[in-house]
Amino acid sequence: MPLERYLNPRKATWPEADFVVGNPPFIGNKRMRIALGDGYVEALRAAWQDVPDTADFVMYWWDHSAELVRTAGLEAFGLITTNSLRQTFNRQIIARHLNAKNPISLRFVVPDHPWIDSAEGAAVRIAMSVADRGLDAGMLSEVTTEVANAEGEIDVALSSRRGSINADLTVGARVASASKLAANAGICFQGMNLVGKGFRLEAEDVSQLGYDPANLPDVIKPHCNGRDLMQAGTPTYIIDFFGVPEDEARRLHPVLFQRLLDRVKPEREQNNRQSYREKWWIFGEARGKLRSSWRALNRVILTPETAKHGCFVFQSLPFIPDHSTYAICSNDAAIQGVLSSTMHRCWALQAGSRLGIGNDPRWRNLQCFLPFAFPVMSEEQRARIRELGEGLDAHRKRQQAAHSELTLTGMYNVLEKLRSGDVLSAKERVIHEQGLVSVLRQIHDELDAAVLEAYGWSDLLPLLRVAHGNESCLPSPPGRTVGDEGGRAAELPSSGPAGHLLPGGEGKGGMTRDEAKRAFDEAILERLVALNAERAAEEARGLVRWLRPEFQDPGAGAKPQQAEIETGSAEDDASVVETAPVAGKPQAWPKDAIEQVRAVADLLAASPAPLTVDEIAARFSGRGPWRKRLPQLLDMLVALGRARQDGEGAFHSGMR
Repeated sequence: MPLERYLNPRKATWPEADFVVGNPPFIGNKRMRIALGDGYVEALRAAWQDVPDTADFVMYWWDHSAELVRTAGLEAFGLITTNSLRQTFNRQIIARHLNAKNPISLRFVVPDHPWIDSAEGAAVRIAMSVADRGLDAGMLSEVTTEVANAEGEIDVALSSRRGSINADLTVGARVASASKLAANAGICFQGMNLVGKGFRLEAEDVSQLGYDPANLPDVIKPHCNGRDLMQAGTPTYIIDFFGVPEDEARRLHPVLFQRLLDRVKPEREQNNRQSYREKWWIFGEARGKLRSSWRALNRVILTPETAKHGCFVFQSLPFIPDHSTYAICSNDAAIQGVLSSTMHRCWALQAGSRLGIGNDPRWRNLQCFLPFAFPVMSEEQRARIRELGEGLDAHRKRQQAAHSELTLTGMYNVLEKLRSGDVLSAKERVIHEQGLVSVLRQIHDELDAAVLEAYGWSDLLPLLRVAHGNESCLPSPPGRTVGDEGGRAAELPSSGPAGHLLPGGEGKGGMTRDEAKRAFDEAILERLVALNAERAAEEARGLVRWLRPEFQDPGAGAKPQQAEIETGSAEDDASVVETAPVAGKPQAWPKDAIEQVRAVADLLAASPAPLTVDEIAARFSGRGPWRKRLPQLLDMLVALGRARQDGEGAFHSGMR
């Protein structure tokens, strides 16, 4: 295929103006080469080296507009973009301009709004942002309701707040600035990317191939994706030859090998990645580190990457999770209980992103798990949370086993309605009875209370009970009440750190459920951000509160043992399970080019978690323009197979 080459690509010069208002093309990072061509994308990135390669196309307009405002070339700008503006890759650009020496401020933002493409009629989600110079407060407007009207358009209601708007397009706690914690490293992984539909088997396929579903060989494993997890999909299986050389797979399992030979190999031969073509009988991303992490376990915690309701479910091993799920390698129900709490849900909704027309939340390891500070639990607290976590998992599975059509999505939709006080429809009443959703609600209420106690934040429980519709009022101190705009009334707590966060003022009535929820969320996020900073400081001093110390810190400082898995090539070996690095003095940036490559490759090999470009740069010190060349060096490591870039833009060793 011919590749267009652009000679001497350079930045376009914009005409002089005071203001820029526009709607740049909605082309995501992964579609740029398809839509614009390889040659144009290479030229664009060569000319605009300050914009990361992981950024969406629209961010080139956003970055240049912000640069012109900062240097007095513009007074202000306003752009309509996709709602991916607040995702990790893109908000790095926003953060750079907000935190620069001559910063800009976001003066008006709608982070997520429905949009109908007039040309194609496609429904998308957009963000609107306006910025000017200085450090000023802005107006954040969030969509609270969306209703389709008779003309096919969408009527929305907005809720607005003033304050300093962060790079993740929020007002309040700077969740996006939270540090990744070593304590959480090395145990949470995205599921496996098969790169070939032929690996999957339906239940009838297993029987037709001559296997007994009750007595399967170790190379056929149960499997589900995120939708199956939430919607109770039909049982599926996976052919997993990880660790089995090609000739051995053919000799030991000829029937399964032929299936892959016919259904996977032809597809893989067309793939651009050499390792996918050569290792065609093995998953594209077989997740060696995930397998090492769960080796000593009999179950893991599974959660969907994208779903309206983020559930954390125990999944027995052996099992193959799909790439649309995340696996947390712990069999401790205390960990599952904390992740299932409203506290973690609040964090994940703020730290994660959203996807698709349904605008469903996305749970990601880098943003939602690694920076999340778990409580330090006493033995009594751990036992209580563990008991509730096991009870939650058992209750859902028991009711789903009794009613095959019952789904987690349906159960949690009804739970949401119970908390809001809305009347259940006939269909929802059936789900309520089949799922015993009032019991589910009680388990979650008790779990939330137990997790708040473990954090030492039980003063927030009255707010949460109002937010969840369990109580209609709170004790109120003199002169501190809030307005009742038609919801169930409640008054402010008489004491406690959250009191100053609550809306309203003197002379008003009670608090609505939505106001209580907003106040609770703000208080929790502020405290979790502060706790994250506290934990990061502890880790810098050498104190790491491991989630799985026997795995993450074996021998309490002894050198970890390498876990070997034979695959026929070092590229697919399970990686060394290293102790998570504790923040310390950066190492000097090597002067020799070869040593620079080796230093970065060694850093990635030693890190138990993927690292962003900025995090890699922070591990080195030195003068000169080496930071600007770091992305090119990483690209070279990727091309050499010494590094890989995941779907979140972070890098990890290619020797895994």
